[in-house]
Amino acid sequence: MNDPASALSSGDAQQRFLRHYLASEREVFRTVAALIPNVEDARDVVQQATLALWERFGDYDPSRPFSPWACTFAQNLAKQWLTRHQRWQAVLNRGLVDELTRRREELLPEMDSRFRHLEECLGKLPEEQRGLIEGYYQRRAPIETLAQEVGRTVDAVYKMLQRLRTALRGCIEKSAQLGGADA
Repeated sequence: MNDPASALSSGDAQQRFLRHYLASEREVFRTVAALIPNVEDARDVVQQATLALWERFGDYDPSRPFSPWACTFAQNLAKQWLTRHQRWQAVLNRGLVDELTRRREELLPEMDSRFRHLEECLGKLPEEQRGLIEGYYQRRAPIETLAQEVGRTVDAVYKMLQRLRTALRGCIEKSAQLGGADA
């Protein structure tokens, strides 16, 4: 195992970790939340996973996708959490965790494809609309802040986000049907 201190001593390594992790953060959370039903407990496990990933980033093979690597860490920590919490032991004993893991792996290619289509579709949006989506979903900015940034009312921003979600869903579906060709 590489020394975590030396692996992350350079600002470049820190930036690479953050770039990879921030792009995968929601997927890591979804992986944990699929196994741990309480949101606060899931957040705690994700936080532990983030620290573990940070410490082990020197072991990451950059020629492979980061998200599956990160999700495997998170999934293992979630299983450990379930084992430690007796009230969830029945879930482990019934094999539900293994079934959820198997099902997630089956769906991963489709989800990866949909995320690629989403990136393409986001790239087609005008800058203001893309900024609104990024502000809400990536920066997690409050609606009030976004409304101020775009000079609209809170209700108008909610409606814009709804329209954008609908448009993005349609774009993703159309792009998927065309096999990724420009939709």
